[in-house]
Amino acid sequence: MESLFALSFSLTILLGWVAAADFVSPSSPFPANFLFGTASSSYQIEGAYLTDGKGLNNWDVFTHKPGTITDGSNGDVADDHYHRYKEDVDLIEDIGVNSYRFSISWARILPKGRFGKVNWAGIDYYNSLIDTVLSRGIEPFVTISHYDIPQELQQRYEGWLSPEIEKDFKYYAEICFKNFGDRVKYWITFNEPNVAFICGYRKGLWPPGRCSGSFGNCTCGGDSEREPLIAGSNLLLSHATAVHLYRTKYQKNQGGRIGVAMNTKWFEPISNSSEDKKAAERAQSFYMNWFLDPLILGEYPREMREILGEYLPPLPYKLGKVKPAIDFIGVNHYTSYFVKDCIHSVCEPGDGSTRTEGFALTSPKMNGISIGEPTTLEWLYVYPQGMEKIVTYIKERYNNIPMFITENGVGMKENLNLTTKEMINDMERVEYLRAYLDSLATAIRKGADVRGYFVWSFLDNFEWTHGSSIRFGLHRVDYDTLDRTPRMSASWYKNFIALHATKPPHTQE
Repeated sequence: MESLFALSFSLTILLGWVAAADFVSPSSPFPANFLFGTASSSYQIEGAYLTDGKGLNNWDVFTHKPGTITDGSNGDVADDHYHRYKEDVDLIEDIGVNSYRFSISWARILPKGRFGKVNWAGIDYYNSLIDTVLSRGIEPFVTISHYDIPQELQQRYEGWLSPEIEKDFKYYAEICFKNFGDRVKYWITFNEPNVAFICGYRKGLWPPGRCSGSFGNCTCGGDSEREPLIAGSNLLLSHATAVHLYRTKYQKNQGGRIGVAMNTKWFEPISNSSEDKKAAERAQSFYMNWFLDPLILGEYPREMREILGEYLPPLPYKLGKVKPAIDFIGVNHYTSYFVKDCIHSVCEPGDGSTRTEGFALTSPKMNGISIGEPTTLEWLYVYPQGMEKIVTYIKERYNNIPMFITENGVGMKENLNLTTKEMINDMERVEYLRAYLDSLATAIRKGADVRGYFVWSFLDNFEWTHGSSIRFGLHRVDYDTLDRTPRMSASWYKNFIALHATKPPHTQE
């Protein structure tokens, strides 16, 4: 009975796909059928890292190396969502969202990739999670790979540096489509490949920890100029293969949609000079358009082709079979940066200043000027107008392809001298969300086809190299007891959804 309800609910959501942007409540800028949700990822909240047959993934291994995580923590337990998912879904339901974005742990399904057996305990877990979510009237929005790959693939052929990974991702994606696709109607192949490959292969701060000496201090070796581009090419190949598989074998019967989620920043030129304006465009091309242009337009951005030439790996021929290779764009947006031209001006070393980064120096603070209010995260400055600007940019560049804001939120360090009651009074997060949602509403009013918005994150979680020291959650997690406590932002978001959520036109009375 639960599965029948889940299927019925998914079909209701699906029927509104085409018409969603055409019906707007008079009192709200958000379209009917708009997905208001919250988000998480498997490594950051599940824990149970070797439970019920799960294999090691790249983050399991990386976080156990001394010195890799700021506070020395890891995701072995995280929020223990694996064992507590039913009570967590209760909390998600209480917020009033109609969608929940989460990711599947590749190594929980395939502990050794295609070189080992399917772990049916992992399949059972995600089936139960999906059915539980759907039974509460919440639509699952599923990411197939959120930074993690089985460690087996890293050891066998160096992971994303080898085209062999296409075979593994196709095998894994088909298992997901086959076992979950009757209920999952929104698929994201990869989360933020631009961040994963910049941090993992250019700066060496994330697994597999590879970089050149001028970019970082990596004991694993690497080539910061070439390897991010190689990894990117292999990911584009893997994505195209999975999309082709889904469209030819599963999409017609299952009726879902498939996309990719990109980390986005709005790049503001540091001056009104034509050189800095061109640099801002180069920064966008070498950061976000690096992946979206091949998937939608069928070629690398012009700026990358002009500057890098034959240095760019050839695009996978399979992209031509699935053009455009996405049904929607997932937009993860938190902050904006200034940009300075480094072709006609001398730039100090920094993000973006080299040839393979586009000769465009980027920073949230430049020449003594801050782009917005600083937060406790060194990279996150509050610049709400960046949301409207990046959404409008994507709308205009990619012919208004449907978009979902798949992540938006703000992280904070916690003052341990405060009481729990004081800790959950996160007015700064409320103000951040209010301002960014207002900016998003402006873009929607101006015609951007945005179909959903997901707050990052549902719970405080393991925040990658920051470990447990940075908290993004609508719910506070006590890492000693694992108790969850709703913050003020959870109540605010609940009220916001109640004011703006609308029923699909065919269900309104």
